[in-house]
Amino acid sequence: MVRMPEADAVIVGVGWAGGILAAELSKAGLHVVGLERGMNRQTEDWLDRDELKYAVRHEMMQNPAHETWTLRHNLREPALPWRQLGSFLPGTGLGGSGVHWNGQTWRYHPWDFTMRSSTIARYGRRALPEGTTIQDWGITYEELEPYYDRFEYMAGISGKAGNLRGKIQPGGNPFEGPRAREYPTPPMARSRTVALFEETAARLGYHPFRGPSANLSVGYRNPDGVVRGPCVYCGFCERFGCEVGAKASPNVTVLPVALATGRFELRTGCYVFRVDHDGRRAIGVSYYDTTGQEVQQPAAIVILTSYVFNNVRLLLLSKMGRPYDPTTGEGVVGKNYAYQVGGGGAAYFTDRTFEPFMGAGALSEVIDDFNADNFDHAGLGFIGGASISASNTGARPIQYLPVPPGTPPWGAQWKAAIRRYHNSTFSVGAQGGVLSYRDAFLDLDPNYRDQWGLPLVRMTFDWHDNERKMIAYVVGKIEGILRATGAKTYAANPHLPEHYDAAVYQSTHNTGGAIMGADPATSVVNNYLQMWDFDNVWVVGASAFPQQAGFNPTGTVGALAYRAADGIVNRYWRRPGPLV
Repeated sequence: MVRMPEADAVIVGVGWAGGILAAELSKAGLHVVGLERGMNRQTEDWLDRDELKYAVRHEMMQNPAHETWTLRHNLREPALPWRQLGSFLPGTGLGGSGVHWNGQTWRYHPWDFTMRSSTIARYGRRALPEGTTIQDWGITYEELEPYYDRFEYMAGISGKAGNLRGKIQPGGNPFEGPRAREYPTPPMARSRTVALFEETAARLGYHPFRGPSANLSVGYRNPDGVVRGPCVYCGFCERFGCEVGAKASPNVTVLPVALATGRFELRTGCYVFRVDHDGRRAIGVSYYDTTGQEVQQPAAIVILTSYVFNNVRLLLLSKMGRPYDPTTGEGVVGKNYAYQVGGGGAAYFTDRTFEPFMGAGALSEVIDDFNADNFDHAGLGFIGGASISASNTGARPIQYLPVPPGTPPWGAQWKAAIRRYHNSTFSVGAQGGVLSYRDAFLDLDPNYRDQWGLPLVRMTFDWHDNERKMIAYVVGKIEGILRATGAKTYAANPHLPEHYDAAVYQSTHNTGGAIMGADPATSVVNNYLQMWDFDNVWVVGASAFPQQAGFNPTGTVGALAYRAADGIVNRYWRRPGPLV
């Protein structure tokens, strides 16, 4: 084994959370080592728009032949491994999923952070679905707002404030929590899809607005002096890196800042398999390098910033924290795994075109009227909700083949339908929150192992009645929007499948397993994402979410990362100990 010189902090996983921590800690004078198991990659590596390579064969994603997950829908069912990627697509390589994301950048609602207590206060305890383990986050929107602001100004998020210092603004989301200042850049362009959704939703009495986007609408210089140019609307965002750097990623925002300090050491090809500790404090991490050699990296502070499953797995492999037991409900590591639920429909026109090939990952028009607790849930039989949107993410030739229901899946009629509707389909989708439940969790699989002989993460998860009722309700609203467009042909599906299907892509919005809270008995980390049991260990990312909301998680991951950095730099480093 090789032992490296001690660092002030070691970061495991260099994506959005790891990049933010690297920049903030190194700017503050700490010597930081960042360990990324994938390879280095930069903007010049993304000049090819090869849909087969990136979108179909998942060039930027975790390789399930090396490490995968196992799934069972309940405790009675045997868990089986993913043999190929499907439901979600975690990134690998420098920047992680922050390279191939679409760029939708949301703030969660104030209600999302106090979901349990607020639901009980408004509807009574009986409104909580049976078996749910939702809990308040241990932090409020108001406490997190300054860190949302820092993330948005670092990334140059395009949008329009709907609630500016408590004043509702036209053109923005009237349901959002109050923000201290306007978005740093204006909203993205108004495409034909956006225009139809905006006009139709407004006519129905809803409140449409342009979705907040990490695809720059104009050139921008951020507070760290990083300069980037605007989006060219090429339509190759999701599953691709941005060849012009207009889509915010760690690689073009925070990592150059960290590296410029001279105090951040980046190492790629490092597979961290254990956090080393004495039972009370971490002393560093151990990893395999590209040659298979075991290396130990000592550090005063250990920060886990990898993807949800890897954060949880590393805690379990390192025997840190109390593993969750679904039978007794005791323990915390692995508890409250959640996901995102979706639904939608489409209208098929013969007299208008939308030019869907011109777009950007986060070019969308949205209504928030049926998200969170923005509408009265009394008598509906569910809590939570979904955002509803129409997007121009880019219609690429292999994967974008829209046809009306009932079209044969192959042959002359199928080809004719593609020619007729490829440029004339108007799609509307819902992205809904998912509650946490006692029977939804992560642990180590007793049977299956990775290429290093280490146990895989086992996921126990399925859809529940709350999410089924919520999606049926929200898709009913989508059907009303589609009908109101005047299209002669439209269809929407209000039903979730019988079971969660790991083979079909849905979203890379996995959450939970190392959740935050105000009580060590029910959470792994406090509201600075510092472990209760090891006060020199931080676990940063969507693994901290106690349940999932009706928005993309990246903006909240970024805000929490800035708060964690604030706690380390301005409190812990001066006086080590619990930040409570």
